[in-house]
Order: sequence, then structure tokens, then C-alpha cells
Amino acid sequence: MTNKVVIATQNKGKAKEFIDLFAPFQMEVITLLDLDEEIDIIEDGLTFEENAIKKAETISNKLNCYAIGDDSGLIVDFLNGRPGIYSARYAGEEKNDEANILKVLQELEGVPDKDRTARFYCALAFSGPGIQTKTVSGTCEGKILTEKRGSNGFGYDPIFYVEEYGKTLAELSKEEKNRISHRGNAIKKLSQVLDEWLAGSDKK
Repeated sequence: MTNKVVIATQNKGKAKEFIDLFAPFQMEVITLLDLDEEIDIIEDGLTFEENAIKKAETISNKLNCYAIGDDSGLIVDFLNGRPGIYSARYAGEEKNDEANILKVLQELEGVPDKDRTARFYCALAFSGPGIQTKTVSGTCEGKILTEKRGSNGFGYDPIFYVEEYGKTLAELSKEEKNRISHRGNAIKKLSQVLDEWLAGSDKK
């Protein structure tokens, strides 16, 4: 499977973000949903990078292919970095977006606007045959509002306000969000080093 790159996600939308990136290398981009077997990956790392690396290396080693693991989440300064790596399951293992938002808003109740700074963070790990796993990261800076605004996006997007646009991520169009998102910024960094990384692998 060395002519393929597997994105460690079951979200086909994420895979689309990588298709153009790998097109010059004539590599097919697929997700875990495209595989015949189910690969169980336990995210027990202490950082976004550790989780991303574990995803990428697990898939690469099992399938002998190139793989990208990504781990991302919301970092709120007033909450000492929470919810962080637990963003998706902050209010419980059932991963409920509404419950997660409510918990963050409750923990920030009464906190003034100037102290509600936050950022989305994304770590991407790239692994493959004959190469050492490497990572890049991207961020998107903003503030946490006191109530939800907008119906686009997912997760914490409705309460994440971006000063540059004067809107929450949930009020931005898909194109606008991709232009400034943490994952988009991480992918841009990956595109700048991918050629070098692949040149150091066994892909000749």
C-alpha cells in the first residue's frame, strides 16, 4: 500500500483536505472507512502530538503504508489549557458537542472578555516505511463568547470568536474557515516539508 496514504479518521471530509496535497506525488488518499479491517487506536497520549503519532504509526506499521494521524482540540487560557486533548469528550465519553460547550461556558461564567482568550490546536503526524515519524502543528486564535452564534461547523465552533472576521467559526463559510483553521494551517506547514520527508523515505 505504499502508493496510498491513510488518514487516521473516519471523516471523509478530512480526507478531502489532503487529496490536493498528495496529488503531485500520485498517491491515493483514503480513510479508515475505506479499509476492510477495523483498526482500533486508543488515544492515551498526554499531548496532541503523542496522540497524532500513535495514530499514524499504528496504521503505517500495520498496513505498511504512509499514514497521517491528526489530533486537535480547544485550549482555553483561563482554564489552564482545558479542555485540551479531552476536547471531544470533555463532558463525558459520549462526545456530545452541546454538553461540551455548556461545560466550557459554565466554567467561564463571569470571566471578563479580556480573559477568555483561546485557540484551536492541531497536530499532524506523518509516518511511513523507511522514515522517522515527524509532526507539524497549526493554531487558530480567538476568544470564547458567552453564548452560541452560528450554525455552521461543529464542536466548539459556535462559541469560538475570531477577531479577524468579527464572527464565530460557526458563522463563517466553509472556505473562510479553511483559510484560517488550525487544521488548515497545519496542512499548509505539511505541504512545505512533504517533498523533503518523502524524499527521505523508501519511495524512489
